[in-house]
Amino acid sequence: MSGFVEKPEPVQVPGLTHLHTGKVRDLYQNEAGELVMVASDRMSAYDWVLPTEIPDKGRVLTRLSLWWFDRLADLVPHHVISTDVPAGAPADWAGRTLVCKSLTMVPVECVARGYLTGSGLAEYKQSRTVCGLGLPEGLSDGSELPAPIFTPATKAAVGDHDENVSYEEVARQVGAETAALLRQTTLAVYGRARDIARERGIILADTKFEFGFEATEEGERLVLADEVLTPDSSRFWPADQWQPGRAQPSYDKQFVRDWLTSPASGWDRTSEQPPPALPQEVVDATRAKYIEAYELLTGTNWQ
Repeated sequence: MSGFVEKPEPVQVPGLTHLHTGKVRDLYQNEAGELVMVASDRMSAYDWVLPTEIPDKGRVLTRLSLWWFDRLADLVPHHVISTDVPAGAPADWAGRTLVCKSLTMVPVECVARGYLTGSGLAEYKQSRTVCGLGLPEGLSDGSELPAPIFTPATKAAVGDHDENVSYEEVARQVGAETAALLRQTTLAVYGRARDIARERGIILADTKFEFGFEATEEGERLVLADEVLTPDSSRFWPADQWQPGRAQPSYDKQFVRDWLTSPASGWDRTSEQPPPALPQEVVDATRAKYIEAYELLTGTNWQ
């Protein structure tokens, strides 16, 4: 069993209809039919949404996503309409709210990988493939791939694992033309972001995107949605510490994962027991990593 240790009650706001409580984001619809997306400070790990929040995390994700959307707009349009906080919403929503276009979402996580790690490494060790794509011999944890690859996954509910699928399965689900467009756009956006991050001393090892379709007078067009290129959706590694053959230092929730799997937590991730609350030092270190990633990428101070 997994999911929320303590599922929060949705905030009731006049004029907004609550649609969904996700691992990190709460989704509402306003009276104009637009999506209102609020990024919380919730932290997830090992398919659990933890009982301890990371202060400012939601604002980091929101501000960083907006920064990236601006730098990718010539490649693919995004879904953000405004950052206005709806009337009657809590003051805490400031800086973590996006009012977005309502899209017909593609039911696929669009993952781009430039380096071998995570679930890709596990599959490579078994079959020398990732999502059915053959890779050369001799790669190890953290190895740069000969070229970036598109490795899609199915979207999972809270508490479930996304499952890697083949490109052929995506084409079967959404059609060959849409599958080709998803692959092309995913790799183009990854390539742009990888180069920007590299200039700032950061390796973008892999990342995942979500897309939807918007109806226009000219027909449907693909739109980049949800969050983009944050420490929650990407693996960012310090370039000066990159060393294939081992797990890489990263700007993400690794402090949380490491503590949860250490004897200090007393938690067995293979059990059905929910994970414990995080100690303050893990909270502080994780918050610092998220802010460090923001500052390095954007070149601006957090405050």
